[in-house]
Amino acid sequence: MNPIRFTVPGTPVGKGRPKVSTRGGKFARMYTPEKTASYEGLIALAAQTAMAGRAPLTGPAQVDIDMVLGVPASWSKRKQAAALAGQVFPTKKPDADNVVKAIFDGMNGVVWTDDVQACDIVVRKRYGATPGVMVVVQEIQGALFAA
Repeated sequence: MNPIRFTVPGTPVGKGRPKVSTRGGKFARMYTPEKTASYEGLIALAAQTAMAGRAPLTGPAQVDIDMVLGVPASWSKRKQAAALAGQVFPTKKPDADNVVKAIFDGMNGVVWTDDVQACDIVVRKRYGATPGVMVVVQEIQGALFAA
């Protein structure tokens, strides 16, 4: 089966913590922050385009995620060049695991039935000229281990 490939444009966004509001001081309601919901919608749109009418995966999946962050403009030209050459790594927000959560939740019901299907995951976080997240998903065929 062919891999599913898509790119989510723009600066990667980590999944935000749920927010809580109260109504009348009695009823608490939890909701997803607007920035997270908007980013997950962008992910779903990119994934849906890549699926091109294909049914969501139902088996175990392998996922490769390449997060590309923009190089800070405040850095010197020398440090910017080093970052673009892969010599400086982005050890700043967003956290890679929070971006993965947002990507996975955005793919639910589009690329796969549920993100519990992700069994093999590779994540890279680097600097680049064009920020975005490149995602490749493919179903894992056959058993890796004998019973």
